[in-house]
Amino acid sequence: MCPSVGDAVIRGTGTATSANGAPAVEVHRVHKRFGLVEVLCGISLAVQAGETVCIIGPSGSGKSTLLRCINHLETIDRGSIRIDGRLVGYDERAGQLIEARAADVAQRRAEIGMVFQRFNLFPNKTALGNVMTGPVLVAHLSKAEARGVAAAALEQVGMGEFGASFPAQLSGGQQQRVAIARALAMHPRVMLFDEPTSALDPELVGEVLGVMRELARTGMTMLVVTHEMHFAGEVANRVFFIDRGIVVEEGSPERVLHHPENPRTVAFLSALPAAQELA
Repeated sequence: MCPSVGDAVIRGTGTATSANGAPAVEVHRVHKRFGLVEVLCGISLAVQAGETVCIIGPSGSGKSTLLRCINHLETIDRGSIRIDGRLVGYDERAGQLIEARAADVAQRRAEIGMVFQRFNLFPNKTALGNVMTGPVLVAHLSKAEARGVAAAALEQVGMGEFGASFPAQLSGGQQQRVAIARALAMHPRVMLFDEPTSALDPELVGEVLGVMRELARTGMTMLVVTHEMHFAGEVANRVFFIDRGIVVEEGSPERVLHHPENPRTVAFLSALPAAQELA
């Protein structure tokens, strides 16, 4: 059963919009159910162009499902999701949303980069080959063009000298940086990160967060599901606390992480392990 949103604390601060005046990402009253369990309970949020938004909350609260719905890796039951004002995964006809054609879904999805907890690299391809795959198969670039795009993306994440290496020859942090390069090679409008450091050894987390900091500085629009509270406090423009499929509290990192008002947010932050506690 979905919780009430009556005590949610929402104080958005973003003002920039995309070129057409719409938010870069707009999630409107989205519901998603798996069997009898409603994971997203009419959730709404907007992310402005160039913002870095961090999404925090307990396991099972719907954070990863939200990202997968934004990228249309999961369908939604009700509501709508728009990128730069355009629907993702659906077309609107006579006021009704209908599933878009597969080709249209693929085209929209190509505009949304996603980095997963696990790197999902092709083990039989080099780092360069992994990053080239999208530009060749989806963007229909020639192999020569794609090779140049992939090399530039690897350079951007500090992996330029490892283009000939296979995933098994790379550390977890290096593999995740290749995964980020793979997303960047498609020149996405928005980047989604689903706990990108959760599968890494602690000593490798910093190199991935460093790449993400640089992306934020370039003005890339980013939604980051994370348990790295220091990163959220340092890099995010806004923080969303999600619990039981709704946004419970939203605001600046200073307010949400250091001065939360909702009792559920307070309880979550108070229960963090010592390694994740805020300075």
